[in-house]
Amino acid sequence: MASLKDLKLRIASVKSTQKITKAKQMVAAAKLRKAQAAAEAARPYQERLGNVVGSLAAKVVVTPNTPKLLTGTGKDQVHLLLVANSDRGLAGAFNSNIVKAARLKAEELQAQGKTVKFFLVGRKGRPVINRLFPGQIVAQFDTMGFKQLGFTEAQAIAAQLLDLFQKGEFDVAHLFYSQFRSAIAQIPTEVQLIPAIAAPAELSNGAVVEYEPDEEGILADLLPRNISVQVYKALLENAASEQGASMTAMDNATRNAGELIGKLTIEYNRSRQAAITKELIEIISGAEAL
Repeated sequence: MASLKDLKLRIASVKSTQKITKAKQMVAAAKLRKAQAAAEAARPYQERLGNVVGSLAAKVVVTPNTPKLLTGTGKDQVHLLLVANSDRGLAGAFNSNIVKAARLKAEELQAQGKTVKFFLVGRKGRPVINRLFPGQIVAQFDTMGFKQLGFTEAQAIAAQLLDLFQKGEFDVAHLFYSQFRSAIAQIPTEVQLIPAIAAPAELSNGAVVEYEPDEEGILADLLPRNISVQVYKALLENAASEQGASMTAMDNATRNAGELIGKLTIEYNRSRQAAITKELIEIISGAEAL
């Protein structure tokens, strides 16, 4: 059994930890409101632009001049998985869930005889992916120097992705991130970025589309912009998901610390009572001996 001094020190240590987790919970809650508002504000534009590109993919007549971002390379042998993680921990299963979704997709593709490559954003997923898929990380985007990722960073990631595509490094690109639903629900999500996926029939209503000044010129600007917007949306969703997961994890840690303090306090009181009782027995026994 631990001594009274050891129990007292441990109670003090757990109380200090509880103060830290409580503070982190409050910080995450404050950041969550701003991150959630940004993610929700970006959704309508991203969804609309995605529908427009999907509609184009369903309607455009493919010619030699049609951008490959829309039609693809004509093959699907090499797949690039763009995995967006964060640089910080203490966020529950936020990062591991994204990595797990990418891992399952990679294993599925490899089982089909496909070649899988990785483009990693953030550093939390690197050790796991590097261990499971050694030598398959072809690109990384370091986010350590950024306090908050914005559209400029999304454009830089998209530019790096497009550069790999133009060099023939892959045929199909998939984006993995965590879609924010609530503080306790973040959904690992996969989106195909390249080539664009044709919109469902209900979104392609058969309307005739005319391009001004020309189809190729509009698509040449619209398709890269769509990739930047999709990446930006993923970064915003990740930011909100991370704060939600962090707030939940710190709340759980705070409550667990409270329960542990209660158990240790009971153990301390019992040990103290036992020590006092023992001393009283020794005193009484000594007095009777006299």
